[in-house]
Amino acid sequence: INCATIQENLAESEFFGYEKGSFTGAAASGKEGYFEIANNGTLFLDEIGELPLTAQVQLLRALDRKIIQRVGDPRAIPVDVRVVAATNRDLEEMVEKGTFRRDLYYRLSVYPLSIPPLRERKVDILPLVRHFIAAKTQEMGTTMPPEPGQAELDKLYGYDWPGNVRELEHEVERALIDSRSGSVMRP
Repeated sequence: INCATIQENLAESEFFGYEKGSFTGAAASGKEGYFEIANNGTLFLDEIGELPLTAQVQLLRALDRKIIQRVGDPRAIPVDVRVVAATNRDLEEMVEKGTFRRDLYYRLSVYPLSIPPLRERKVDILPLVRHFIAAKTQEMGTTMPPEPGQAELDKLYGYDWPGNVRELEHEVERALIDSRSGSVMRP
């Protein structure tokens, strides 16, 4: 779930679901939220640093109690959900500034992993390019082009990738779309 796309006023119904008539536009009866859908599994919360403070409180409550309530339904629903969260923001700094809840930060920091940006691990560029080429050619229904040449790789290694892995993925996709000569990356 991309937390940056969750509107503050809809966070509770998105995470926990809702009952018909519980708010304007709630037409479905017994609509499951992300936690119910992920029950007995894993919920990946991408860009957790973008989650509004009010939604952070609701999330913390669900993580602590392992119980949710759909909007408009007084019944408690037990859930067993493993939460994996990711962000490109410095959550410790956000905690100090008061823009991210300290208690939620500690609740999510059970086993933190820090992955350096692509510019600091350029050894990963070629394996990522190979992966994206395979995935995108399958997705696009095209044949697998040859690997990028040394000149193309030198350009990839020489670039800082401010958009990180997603930027590399989009560059590979763009090159596959633009490619007329069988070359993977644009000259």
